[in-house]
Amino acid sequence: MRGNPKKLVLVVIDALKPEMLERAIANGRAPALQHLYERGVYVDDCVAAFPSVTPVCAATITTGVGPDRHLIPSMNWYHREEQRYVEYGSSFSATRQFGVVRSLTDTVYRMNAEHLSSDVETVFESLDDVGVRTAGTTYLIYRGRHQHEVAQESALARIVTSTLFRRTIDGPQELFYADLYASRRTGCRGQLGMPGVRDQHTGCVGAYLVEHDLFDFLLFSLPDNDAFSHRNGPYAQVTSIAAADRQLERLMHAGGGPEEFLADHAVIVCSDHSQATVEARIRLADAFADFHVASPSAARSAGAELAVSPAQRSAMVYALDLERRAELVERALDVVMALDGVDLAAWLVGAPGAVGGSGGAGEAAVRSPRGELRFAAGGELIDLRGAMWSVEGELEALGARIRDGRIETPDYPDALARLWSALHCPTAGDVLLSAAPGYEFVDWGGADHVGGGSHGSLHRTDSLAALLWCGTGPDARAARAQWSLQDIAPMVCQHFGA
Repeated sequence: MRGNPKKLVLVVIDALKPEMLERAIANGRAPALQHLYERGVYVDDCVAAFPSVTPVCAATITTGVGPDRHLIPSMNWYHREEQRYVEYGSSFSATRQFGVVRSLTDTVYRMNAEHLSSDVETVFESLDDVGVRTAGTTYLIYRGRHQHEVAQESALARIVTSTLFRRTIDGPQELFYADLYASRRTGCRGQLGMPGVRDQHTGCVGAYLVEHDLFDFLLFSLPDNDAFSHRNGPYAQVTSIAAADRQLERLMHAGGGPEEFLADHAVIVCSDHSQATVEARIRLADAFADFHVASPSAARSAGAELAVSPAQRSAMVYALDLERRAELVERALDVVMALDGVDLAAWLVGAPGAVGGSGGAGEAAVRSPRGELRFAAGGELIDLRGAMWSVEGELEALGARIRDGRIETPDYPDALARLWSALHCPTAGDVLLSAAPGYEFVDWGGADHVGGGSHGSLHRTDSLAALLWCGTGPDARAARAQWSLQDIAPMVCQHFGA
């Protein structure tokens, strides 16, 4: 660690919609965030990863890379080697379908220890390696260099850790994960991460850490806004943003109030994605009734042709019979593009056995009701983030436009790079789907968020996140033409000279 930088807090408010943050500030409902907004730099169009679901975006925030490198492909995905689905908690009913213990084990342990690539470093690992005192509250991605035993502080934690959760995990120096892991006794209770109390647990732990000077870097996770928005819709978020703001205010008060706190601490606030209103369902199970689709039961999945992984406003289809991959992908594309609510389907063209295999191994395609576009990395067209591309086909498939050698996709922010990364993730499906605004894929438990809000698509409605920094980072948002979640981990590391 170079010099004597301020302590840094990374605040992640799950599903924070930029326009609702602005409304909460304008209405006086978010005074702590207003302090940062008035003193810092604000970006209202920071691009999420794709699929824009929490596990993928959390991995991108903490590693600075996309799913092609961190290898977390979605909320629900099919593990080809183990011939089973991985379910990170799309809904309680979906979790029950796959087995509560297995789903929790995948989410709490395997996501970090096995599924997250060992070839990339998390921000905790990078900072641990240079002597920065790291800390984190309950967050999907927590991998660091310090080993932690299960907690025994509360009676509820003792019951759960004696029956389900017994493993040690590697995390930041100070780790507080839903009462299951606590690096020290704080007196804070998280009710095992139940929605509605998670923000309060984070606020309690954060205040304790500030009061006792226990970190240089803290990931301060505020996830309850997402659950509130799922139930009530994204345009009801002012209430849940105000609740999150109270926990940030609690953190600042532990440091002597906003002014004194900001004299000693830099702050980055981000959301992992936004949310879109959901009005209608897409039932993939019904659409693929003529196929042998792998089910949650491995015993009933022997010889399955396809695996189908719905994940809110995104989904994936896996061709399991590799000798028939081209045929199965082509048939799957015909099925999904006939469904109301499917906006985009994307696949790799040159993959072994893939559709249109005459294309180069590095070519991808995206199909929508507006046409089909093929694209590849490298070429003469530049996007807003400086990547180079070649394209062929109908630009309208992505609402794309080309001006003076620059390709732009305003309805699908950073579309080519996000699709490219998602398609090149080795654990992703053969066909990736993005729902149209207003639609959501019903999950394996039969659950959806019709009447509320959801996320996961490539569309701007749920792909544009909020990003705000104060006391660190560039002096202006103009430092980048297009900000992305991939920029957050580098900003944190640069703050400490890591």
